[in-house]
Amino acid sequence: MTSGIIGILIVVIHVLGVLSALMALMSSRTSQGAVAWIVTLLTFPYLAVPIYWIFGRPRFYGYTSARSERDSVLRQVLLRFRPRLEPYFSRPSHDVARIQAVERLAMMPMSTGNRAELLIDGEATFKSLLAGIDSAREYILVQFFIFRADEIGTLFKQHLIQQAERGVRVCLLYDEIGSRSLSGDYLRELSEAGVEVTAFNSSRGWRHRFQINFRNHRKILVVDGREGWTGGFNVADEYLGRVPRYGPWRDTHLKLTGPSVMGLQEAFWEDWYWATGNILSLEWEPSVTCNECQHVVIVPSGPADRCETASLLIQHVIHGAHERLWVTSPYFVPDQGVQDALKLAALRGVDVRVMIPERPDHLLVFLSAFSFLPEMIRHGVRIFRYQPGFLHQKAVLVDDHTALLGSVNLDNRSFRLNFEITAYIPDAAFAHDVETMLLHDFESCREVTLQELDDRPAWRKLVSRAAYLLAPIQ
Repeated sequence: MTSGIIGILIVVIHVLGVLSALMALMSSRTSQGAVAWIVTLLTFPYLAVPIYWIFGRPRFYGYTSARSERDSVLRQVLLRFRPRLEPYFSRPSHDVARIQAVERLAMMPMSTGNRAELLIDGEATFKSLLAGIDSAREYILVQFFIFRADEIGTLFKQHLIQQAERGVRVCLLYDEIGSRSLSGDYLRELSEAGVEVTAFNSSRGWRHRFQINFRNHRKILVVDGREGWTGGFNVADEYLGRVPRYGPWRDTHLKLTGPSVMGLQEAFWEDWYWATGNILSLEWEPSVTCNECQHVVIVPSGPADRCETASLLIQHVIHGAHERLWVTSPYFVPDQGVQDALKLAALRGVDVRVMIPERPDHLLVFLSAFSFLPEMIRHGVRIFRYQPGFLHQKAVLVDDHTALLGSVNLDNRSFRLNFEITAYIPDAAFAHDVETMLLHDFESCREVTLQELDDRPAWRKLVSRAAYLLAPIQ
């Protein structure tokens, strides 16, 4: 009797493995991802089937339908407020075709009348964020991947509560996996003070019960529709260098004023609608106060998109580089398309530099990079490892005219699994500020040589290669 039940279970598991492999074949976004899942599902179905249904689902179906319904309430509201922005829609006259592609990826037009301010490291960033919160008169929209109930998290909470008690509407959206350590007391204190708090909750509904792979990695703060912030920072003490394990934390954030804030606000607005089913009533009249106006387009990306927005955006800017392409990313495991684009840029004489951490944060991702770095160096791509502490900033500098800052890492998770956001800024003055910042960072790096990678022990090369094979499903 027992052996019969076991036999039936074995058959069922193998059938589920085959069915799941067929699903992976038909729906995986890359051939590498499909092959990785098919091999593991057919070879190790007992372990791979539950992992696939937790991590391997290819698209975030609920959010997709919420965004794509043309007659949805969201679209009706968008049609009402978008005309208010039309006077500020503008592209630099010298590069219309390149920017048009970015606008189509973003599904948002580029605007002028903006001011972009670099915020370098934690002290400057949190000073600006908290000052923005304190200046709110009508509403505050807050969204981070990670919230912790530590020193900076408690200070952040106190400022939000003070504003809620003054009558300012405060909406806080957090990722339930990234903020899994956040205590119920922390959330309850916010709610009791009048802050509207919700998790992004990608596992909402029975169909998505095991769908924990799609994370909301965006970092957004919007105050009254007139000021906005985005970049690499979360709300936790390590981002201020207070956790010895990481050492000094190197990160960059961005403050925006002007019509581009509407792009940050729209991304939050859609995420809030998914999480709560409620449509926020917000200010959609852009605030323009700058003297030296910059062009900006906000590019949201994620698994609900019709195309691989983040990956295509990165490839687009790489192919558009003529003299210089500098990239910083804490998690550098790009797909083959991005790797090839970087190699081609170096081969045509572009100064291609990639800055990554010296200290690992996620070991598997860190090890993966060393399987393909030798080939990139042979093609002329220069790799630098940041020494003083953990490098977490996500920045791209193209020639002397364009910079990108946001939440996107150059890895499969950011390209295909996470909801991300990027500010694309084709402005020479801003690009100069980013150049100055990165030059200072490169002074704190050591360049990786081909010799040191070739001299690694065979077992380390084997481990790196094995880790890289799992990159499409990480």
